[in-house]
Amino acid sequence: MNAPGWGWGPQDLGDPQLSRSGPTSREVPVARDMVLEDVETGWVGAVVSVEVIGGMRVVGLEDRHGRVKTFPLGPGFLLDGEPVRLTPPVAAAGPSKPRLTRSGSVAVEGLRASVAKESRIWVEGYHDAELVAKVWGHDLAVEGIVVEPLHGIDDLPGAIASFRPGPKRRLGVLVDHLVPGSKESRIAEKALQVPGARDNVLVLGHPYIDIWQAVKPATLGIPAWPVIPRGEDWKTGMARELGLPHRTPQDVGRAWQAILTRVNSYADLEPALLGRVEELIDFLTAPQ
Repeated sequence: MNAPGWGWGPQDLGDPQLSRSGPTSREVPVARDMVLEDVETGWVGAVVSVEVIGGMRVVGLEDRHGRVKTFPLGPGFLLDGEPVRLTPPVAAAGPSKPRLTRSGSVAVEGLRASVAKESRIWVEGYHDAELVAKVWGHDLAVEGIVVEPLHGIDDLPGAIASFRPGPKRRLGVLVDHLVPGSKESRIAEKALQVPGARDNVLVLGHPYIDIWQAVKPATLGIPAWPVIPRGEDWKTGMARELGLPHRTPQDVGRAWQAILTRVNSYADLEPALLGRVEELIDFLTAPQ
């Protein structure tokens, strides 16, 4: 019989020097088709799999007859007659996938927000601003674009006149319920007649009564947004129908936060909103 050691062939497995934790073994990352011998059983085979079973990482060895046995990854193997300790496989080298932002754009690693430009995006209220910031915040920081709430658009022409838009001071406005024949559409038409607005102001809107409805119902686990009777405060009624706090303005704010927490990316929003926000960003960042 061979002297105690870790060579090929029969060995005295009762020898205290030969245990699964054996003498010091060289660590080797396991790789497919690597031919190994399990010391305890003498099984010899080529590596065909590495997986986790019952919380334990195991390696599958296929012998010359096509039979496969699995063994715990670690010490207790011979590779070309040398004792080795198998470690997890080395990840294949290659370009890493770019990280995407909530809006679906490629993230700028190590971002330092640009100095804010004079151009602005205006939205109707705080809820609109919070939603836009959550999904497009990274993109806006890259471009140095600030989002500001208007608290309604009834005096949009006056606000635009005070802003004094120009080629280097452009303005994008996102309006709720901007549909033909609506009060909002008439205000938007008048706003674009303000001196300096031509070519420097873009007013776009979505068809929803409020920005809440731009969140896909499926995101909230409902088949559709409830219909609120005309004459009732829309947000109060909606919060009530959704089983959310609704008795005070503070309750309604908490209801909106509950909705906002369900939004993780652009995929949770309706396309009619996505396209409008992207257009506004493009308008404000296009070369003059």
